[in-house]
Amino acid sequence: MKTKHKVGVAALALLGFLAYAGKTKAQDAPKSSAPKQEFRLSVGPEVGVPVGNLSDVYNWNIGGSIQADIPIVQSLYVTVNAGYNNFFIKDEFKKLGGHNMQLIPVKAGLKYFPVGNIFYVQGEAGVSFLANKSDLQANKSTAFVYAPQIGALIPLAPKNYLDVGFRWEGTASFYDGGTAANFLGLRVAYSFGL
Repeated sequence: MKTKHKVGVAALALLGFLAYAGKTKAQDAPKSSAPKQEFRLSVGPEVGVPVGNLSDVYNWNIGGSIQADIPIVQSLYVTVNAGYNNFFIKDEFKKLGGHNMQLIPVKAGLKYFPVGNIFYVQGEAGVSFLANKSDLQANKSTAFVYAPQIGALIPLAPKNYLDVGFRWEGTASFYDGGTAANFLGLRVAYSFGL
């Protein structure tokens, strides 16, 4: 459990550092590079650490996602996100014939910048598809997923940003009577305005 806390603290420290660096860069950059109310796409890798019962069987996960941020009112966006996550099974379960878990989450939600245009809070919900249902002998191939997130949109150049988000993602069980698949995740994406 201590390792998970260290990962969480390290992720928050990284997020704070990147936001500070982005704010410093934004102050030095021309005003045109500050995030504006615009349609944005972002794509990037994701890593995570399983928590709860999921951590008993899986070590960590890696994947990626693409996201659209659609402006609706000042500082508020609708988000649409699709991705892929591979959860790596622990060696002792692999020796017993276990398999990695492969999820394809599809979510929609809201992203809000409460103060300024750097820090945001985001909440999404949707469905997660289990890509290897037969390997895992699961009862269901889809499950409800939700993900609260905090992050920072750091200006790099006009209409180009680094979107760094730290989230907790919860997925309902793919097994009758099973437990949820939850993890802490970090997404570092290249974002560009259209």
